[in-house]
Amino acid sequence: MAQNNNAERADIALSLGLGANATRTRHWKHWLGWTFLVIAFAAGALWWMSRDTSSAVQYRTQPAKRGEITISVTATGNLQPINQVDVGSELSGIIKSVEADFNSQVKAGQVLARLDTAKLEALRQQLQAAVAAAQARVLQTQATIAEANGQLARLRHVHELSGGKVPSLQDIDAADAALKRAQADEANARAAVAQAQASLHASETDLAKAVIRAPINGIVLKRAVEPGQTVAASLQAPVLFTLAENLTQMELHVNVDEADVGKVAAGQHATFSVDAYPDRTYPARITEVRYGSQTVQGVVTYEALLNADNADLSLRPGMTATADITVKKIENVLLVPNAALRFTPPAAHDQAATGGGSLLTKLLPRPPRSASKKGDAASGARRRQVVWTLSEGQPIAIAVKTGSTDGAMTEIVDGKIEAGVEVLVDTIAPKK
Repeated sequence: MAQNNNAERADIALSLGLGANATRTRHWKHWLGWTFLVIAFAAGALWWMSRDTSSAVQYRTQPAKRGEITISVTATGNLQPINQVDVGSELSGIIKSVEADFNSQVKAGQVLARLDTAKLEALRQQLQAAVAAAQARVLQTQATIAEANGQLARLRHVHELSGGKVPSLQDIDAADAALKRAQADEANARAAVAQAQASLHASETDLAKAVIRAPINGIVLKRAVEPGQTVAASLQAPVLFTLAENLTQMELHVNVDEADVGKVAAGQHATFSVDAYPDRTYPARITEVRYGSQTVQGVVTYEALLNADNADLSLRPGMTATADITVKKIENVLLVPNAALRFTPPAAHDQAATGGGSLLTKLLPRPPRSASKKGDAASGARRRQVVWTLSEGQPIAIAVKTGSTDGAMTEIVDGKIEAGVEVLVDTIAPKK
């Protein structure tokens, strides 16, 4: 009975196609389905990568134009008077009076301050007495000379009258020696007079220096002394006043970076501004570029001096200024925006990223290049300069040779580009 049932089932399966052939058919259908999915994915990827991206991107352009380009160097520094003088005292003492204050306009020779001169006056009187005593000593020696000269003359006369018998030659020689000693005393007395007069002159000079006077015409910038203050000038002269000769002409001292100092030279024009007047610029001219360097926090700079007019006295000593020095100016040259030299269209980016080539290459990218090859390619990209323009809606690269730049525009020295050509500087947005 069981065998009959199994035979019936086998006949039914054979009739319905449920045997081994049916199993193989199901496997083929399964693989065909996966193959279709892979082909559909590849076709979609091919369409995505090969679609016309340029039609989906809009570009912002600017025209190449002819004009002038100005190259400038920026430096900062401080304003100072052209001639600034520190006035001090050679003498020590107590300040008796101060006769000038901050911002006082002074003339050369005007009294600024006075020292107490009581001791100096007493010393001068003492030296005057010494001069008088020395002069009296001269008169005394002159009288001695006259007496010795008369005595010698009498002895010689008697010697002639006596026929050489009296007085003796020894007496005559003694009288002659006495005369010479008297003459020497006179010379010594006269030297003492000169010495006393020199001491008196030094004392009078100190008295004159006890009055502090302005050495120049100008304005008082600083006053560092008060009445009653003791001034000690033992080692160096203390500074009592600081004067500026003429504030209508100022000098700007700026620090130029070592990378820019080769471009800066005397005679170049500049403009500068100060924080006190941010909306105003002042003209200036370089008068000197000093060879001595300064190193501050590892940065090497060189000091340059600029002469500036300050007729309205708006500028003050010590103000911090930022100067733009014009080092080069070129007229009637072809210019393109710096953004055009930095711009690369998205299509070029994608091609560079994928390496171009066939679908197989895009789906199966090559292994990355070695570091040295990448470095060489980057170096070559830096050496090449290109700008992009549109031709029939497609970005076209134009090789150019660049010259000077002011940070916004760059001079085109050589290349197949003319004034008026629209160059690509940026993308706007893809079309939806």
